[in-house]
Amino acid sequence: MLYPENCLERLGFSEVRQLIHKHCLSPMGQQMVDKMQVMTKYDQINKFLRQTYEFKSILENQEPLQISSFFDIKALADKIKVEGTYLVEEELYQMYVSLQTVFSVLRFFEERKEIYPNLEALLEHLPVEKNILKKIETVLDPKGKIKPNASSTLQQIIGDIAKTEQDVRKRMDSIYKTAIGNNWVADGSLTIRDGRMCIPILAENKRKLKGFIHDESASGQTVYLEPEEVFTLNNKLRDLEFDKRREIIRILIALTTDLRPYTPLLLSYHGFLTKLDFVRAKALFSIDIEADMPILVKEARTKLNNARHPLLYLSFKEDKKTVVPLNVHITDDLRIVLVSGPNAGGKSVCMKTVGLLQIMVQSGLLIPVHESSEVGIFENIFADIGDDQSIESDLSTYSAHLTKMRHFVAHATPKTLVLIDEFGTGTDPQFGGPMAEAVLEVLNNKKVRGVITTHYSNLKLFAGNTPGLENASMLFDNDRMKPMYVLEIGKPGSSYAFEIAQNIGLQKEVLELARKKTGTNQNRIDSLLVDLEKEKKQIYDTKVHLSNQQNKVKNLVAENEKLKLFLDENRKILIKEAKLEAQAIIKNANKLVENTIAEIKDKQADKIVTKELRQNLQKVLVQHQVKEEKKPEVAVVLNTPIEVGDWVQLNNSETTGQVLEINRDNLVVALGDLRSVLKKNRVYKISNKQAKKAIQNNSYTGSISEAIGNFTAELDLRGMRGENALHEVEKYLDKSIMLGFPFIKIIHGKGDGILRKLIREYLKKYSQVNRVEDEHADRGGDGITYVYFN
Repeated sequence: MLYPENCLERLGFSEVRQLIHKHCLSPMGQQMVDKMQVMTKYDQINKFLRQTYEFKSILENQEPLQISSFFDIKALADKIKVEGTYLVEEELYQMYVSLQTVFSVLRFFEERKEIYPNLEALLEHLPVEKNILKKIETVLDPKGKIKPNASSTLQQIIGDIAKTEQDVRKRMDSIYKTAIGNNWVADGSLTIRDGRMCIPILAENKRKLKGFIHDESASGQTVYLEPEEVFTLNNKLRDLEFDKRREIIRILIALTTDLRPYTPLLLSYHGFLTKLDFVRAKALFSIDIEADMPILVKEARTKLNNARHPLLYLSFKEDKKTVVPLNVHITDDLRIVLVSGPNAGGKSVCMKTVGLLQIMVQSGLLIPVHESSEVGIFENIFADIGDDQSIESDLSTYSAHLTKMRHFVAHATPKTLVLIDEFGTGTDPQFGGPMAEAVLEVLNNKKVRGVITTHYSNLKLFAGNTPGLENASMLFDNDRMKPMYVLEIGKPGSSYAFEIAQNIGLQKEVLELARKKTGTNQNRIDSLLVDLEKEKKQIYDTKVHLSNQQNKVKNLVAENEKLKLFLDENRKILIKEAKLEAQAIIKNANKLVENTIAEIKDKQADKIVTKELRQNLQKVLVQHQVKEEKKPEVAVVLNTPIEVGDWVQLNNSETTGQVLEINRDNLVVALGDLRSVLKKNRVYKISNKQAKKAIQNNSYTGSISEAIGNFTAELDLRGMRGENALHEVEKYLDKSIMLGFPFIKIIHGKGDGILRKLIREYLKKYSQVNRVEDEHADRGGDGITYVYFN
């Protein structure tokens, strides 16, 4: 039960309904949206939720389910029920298009059996009766018009019409030429009047040509005359047109009669299309608000994680802003959440979010929450939101609130969700506070669930000392004096009345007077609440910072694991390759030694020959010797004062220059062809020898050497789009060819093979490319391309 009657409207469900309404393709679907109700049966809610979730999956996965348009088949089926009635061309075409949609959808689910079980339940074992389409196709063409050969009689009539029209035209052309020759014709050509072809004749010559005058011009100088000779032919043509119309009606009546037995099936198709349109509209709305399917439970409890108000989300989305997510848990132990905090801090939005999402779920709609959220089922939803004062009913604001409280207390059960905004307001706080506390105590004894917002301190105190109730507050940034819209469970919040008043510039004397009138105890309580808010804000910021740090650590650990796996895999490959290479070197060395010994024996230890053979062995040894990498020289800092002509090097850089001028703490330094003014503390003095080496290293040869040293013959393009990938390949090939590398390795991944095909087609443009090959199957196969140059 929903109470009061405007409960859905106050919570924003009417707006949600209108947004779903816009996604419907047909009036039938819109009618179903209008009839959407809050359900209380678990199986029914679960079925509707899963149908919407499955259709959302179809839309997001871009499945080929074509639902473009369809019409009200029920109205057409009701029409053909009556004997003697018939469907006109347009109505038959509407039925044809709608049935095509039905059969297309049935075929879609037939091809995907058991993938979308809840949507398949909508089919209700509907048969695909294609005889209906075939019967309509014998009469209508693809554009929905009657076919000329729909019957032999119609074909004969259409042929006679064409022949008669030709005869009329020939005869009319002959008479028209004669009239022109006699200068009887007014300006203009043959025209149609009252469906008859006429000649425009000057009024003074109308007696010179026999015929029937159909019309005259506004000036009266021209008359439109149908010649007597053509009159009989036109009458025949008119009769043929009547015959054609009668034959078309006869064909339509016959077709409608053939379709009449299918009326029950047509009504079933209508019901299926209506439900499909309804579910589709709900799924599209779910995508708009980024909704997901929560875990549905039978108990009256709620666990919302990262919940967002759907209407607020859509509004913020247009303004490119984000909604702060909400986390609320209502359980058997924590039944009623009492939310306090500053005005405009988000208390009402928090309460409305809980209520609206609950109504949406029980109406079969997905909601914008994390998929781990749990939503139960409530038999009653009571809401006291806004001012319901009424002149007609003689109700004041407070009387209206009390009327609702009376209903809440009388009908509340443990399966009731109560939503109350600004609890206890509307009367003297001295009496409104205790009255609200009494109502809250009774509701808590009835074990109702709910979210209540308030500013009353006595309610905050009561909630803190009563099992089943829990204080909560909307966090407030004390430094910036702005609400954070974050709900914190466990502690009440201050209203920040004095702080907000001070922030907007209310006069000091007013504030001081207000503080005195408030009383020391109340001021002390409010100060304690403000201090608690500050502590909560600090804890919240610390939690956010800690969470970010933990995420960074997780990412680093995951990255290290990947690198470790990568290194382990490559280490095995490198060791294997090194062993193979070492084996080859040893084999070659053994052969060389054996050959050398054999030659020494053959030459009988000739000293000269022996010396040459030893030199050959030494050359081979030098070729396979591993050279030690030179350690980079560290620049030695000279502690002597910098003078004009000295060489200096920039801090944390290899850039060197010569000092041209000294002006206090500034130096004019020649950096190659450039002149730059630098602070003394940004450079340090180096020797002329070090400067000479640095200049040589920065020369073209040094740059080339550095480029070769830094270049890796491997390019990873995985995850890139085709155009971007080709751009990277172009730059990489140019650099490889310039540096003289014999081959390179391009990693593009397997996938659908599209990127591989694009890259290999592109490589054909380069004349420098000798051939391309796949990597070994064990090391990536056709996911990697080796490019060899000429």
